[in-house]
Amino acid sequence: MQTEKRTISPTAFQLGLSGLIPFITLAGLSFAVEASYKNIVVFSLLAYGASICSFLGAIHWGLTMRDTTPNKLYLLWGVIPSLIGWVSLMIKPELGLLLIASLLWICLLIDSKIYPKYSLEQWLPMRLILTIIASLTCLVVAI
Repeated sequence: MQTEKRTISPTAFQLGLSGLIPFITLAGLSFAVEASYKNIVVFSLLAYGASICSFLGAIHWGLTMRDTTPNKLYLLWGVIPSLIGWVSLMIKPELGLLLIASLLWICLLIDSKIYPKYSLEQWLPMRLILTIIASLTCLVVAI
């Protein structure tokens, strides 16, 4: 039996890419602004990264809520990125950015294991692109 190959919509792809705008803009600004503005720009990048990680975790709640019996591990994982993101806001910004960059990769790794169970593997190539660029912006600013 042949299965239909699912793809993501052009709108979803464009919106996914547009989510990189704050990462790229804030990373660039962190090198371009006067020193007196740098802290707010770096913190803004950190806060945006934390919010994106929260979003990535929340997807797992949405997925398992569709199940007859929600998977407790998926529910647990769903809150972990937001908690780690919150912690990243309370530590030295450079360390927070390194934490966010790492968390983006951890989210992708976990998603690569869970998405196929919901026939959502078509999202993973886009997620890889977004993770590479978002984590690089955090790393460049942190270093």
